[in-house]
Amino acid sequence: MATRGRGPGLLGDWSRWTPPQAAASPRGRSARPGLASPDQRGSAARRAALAPTTLPALFRQGPRSSDPTVSATRASRPAPPGPTSRARLPRPDAPGRYAATVPARLLRTVLHLLRHRAIRVAVAVMLMIVLIVLVTAGAAAQRLYTFGQAISSQAPLSTGNFYMLGAGRVNLLVLGYGGPGHGGAYLTDSLMVISLIPSSGATTLISVPRDLWVQIPPGSGKYGKINAAYEYGLRNGYAGLPRGQPAAAALAARKVSDVIGVPVTNWLAIDFQGFRKLVDALGGVDVNVPTAFTARYPRADDESLDPGTKIIQFAAGTQHMNGERAIEYARARYVLTPASEGSDFARSLRQQILVRAILARAKQMNAWPRLSDASKALEGTVKTNLSLADLGLFAEKMNFKNARHVGLSTANVLTSSTSADGQYILLPTNGDWTAIRRYVNAHLGQ
Repeated sequence: MATRGRGPGLLGDWSRWTPPQAAASPRGRSARPGLASPDQRGSAARRAALAPTTLPALFRQGPRSSDPTVSATRASRPAPPGPTSRARLPRPDAPGRYAATVPARLLRTVLHLLRHRAIRVAVAVMLMIVLIVLVTAGAAAQRLYTFGQAISSQAPLSTGNFYMLGAGRVNLLVLGYGGPGHGGAYLTDSLMVISLIPSSGATTLISVPRDLWVQIPPGSGKYGKINAAYEYGLRNGYAGLPRGQPAAAALAARKVSDVIGVPVTNWLAIDFQGFRKLVDALGGVDVNVPTAFTARYPRADDESLDPGTKIIQFAAGTQHMNGERAIEYARARYVLTPASEGSDFARSLRQQILVRAILARAKQMNAWPRLSDASKALEGTVKTNLSLADLGLFAEKMNFKNARHVGLSTANVLTSSTSADGQYILLPTNGDWTAIRRYVNAHLGQ
């Protein structure tokens, strides 16, 4: 009997072996080599459809068959219906073949990390902090914008000085006066020019004595102390400007410019109540007192209301001052000892020191949360013809640490005198006003 299927082996009788015949097709034709019969294809499709499909099964790849018949069958087999017809997903164990893009990897990592509760809480806290910072910054920006509208007629973000980007010199006159409720409410107790070169930060502080005897208004033939120029413009107007603060500041700036020979067009006016509020809003300032002194100081802001005085003392060295203490330091006139601290020059120097301390405090990071309160305190007490943007950049570019101090006094270019009506006044030595201008120009910081 002939042996079918397997051969007789290496030592068997091959003469009786009959080779196997190809299976007949349903139509009676032999199947083409390498193709499975319809029955085989159907049974394979049914098995694939009935087999449960899982995610690991989709990722798993079976061993490749070396049989060409099986390979051809797989290549021609239609995709089974249902879940198995989806595109093959990348194998996690084959990163070289299925490399993900960087954003996809990052997203996958973030999603993996967010599975942990502690990380979710940390992310939520971080987002909350960012939101609070943004809201606070927005509120602070709105507050500053409102402040800019209140103190100046210029739009807060506009510029008249090219945002302090030029190489030229910018001069700002700072006027300090008592304000309502004070004796001589609008006589400027302090006239100080801050001269700045924005490109280098070179800063010069020029104090102008309040008792200088000048012609007010210019060309009128009428004379008065330079501290009365602001009050005159406030009540009478100046150079086509109606009476009010702009006219007052413009006239004061013109007279100061005539004296020192430096063009002054920018100004900032503040009453001493504003100084007091500003210092308190900043939480006080640290003032380095160079010379100890003792003085008599009025108990009331308006000396005419209460003739009583009190004794104030300041020791040398750095000390923390609140608003009231800072004003006493800057305005003290009736000095008992030493006599040198009672001069107009010494008082101007103290005012420079106070302004420097205020600006230094405002630049400290722990004072920034207080700036909103400071702006509220100053809204009704400060006026300027600079925009908020220009004023802020002016303050930021000043270099007070290396600033030069120029004071006009009887020790350099001035001499004491008495007016026709008996007032104490100051005049240029030998009546030479150009000597004052040359002195100032020689001491400007470059």
